[in-house]
Amino acid sequence: MSKPIELLKAEDIAKMEGKSRAHLLNPDAIRISKSIGDVTGLTDLGFQLMTVMPGHEYAEYHRHLYEEQCFYILSGSGEAIIEGKRYVIDSGDFLGFPKNGVAHTIANNGDAPLVMISARTNLEQDICEYPRKKKRLYMNGSEEALVDFDDVRFEPPAGEQRP
Repeated sequence: MSKPIELLKAEDIAKMEGKSRAHLLNPDAIRISKSIGDVTGLTDLGFQLMTVMPGHEYAEYHRHLYEEQCFYILSGSGEAIIEGKRYVIDSGDFLGFPKNGVAHTIANNGDAPLVMISARTNLEQDICEYPRKKKRLYMNGSEEALVDFDDVRFEPPAGEQRP
């Protein structure tokens, strides 16, 4: 009897090749990801087994305007940078970031790989802000547009006038 696609066994996950990727705005933000949600057919929930090696962050310091994101630390230690403050994180810790929440990133300042489960809503469209870089990323499917904060123009809703 073959197993269903919905069941991904530990030995299958171990055999998966992780994809290493540096963040477009931070060459020191390198993570190795195994997209276990994709393998089981999830489309609305991004679910990854993520490894961050010592001396690296998982992403540039950011916040999502529409997607929610969370992390569960499986092994290793490091620090979470949340709203500019640093917090020690260890195995068993959980971090949750609601949509339009605070800026954050996770850094591995330990001696061993930091392994975590990362989950987020997989919206077709999202906006991600990078406050340290003063940039905003507009995502529409596979299309992305990176804009400087100074170039973002806010318009009042139709029928309203600017103050």
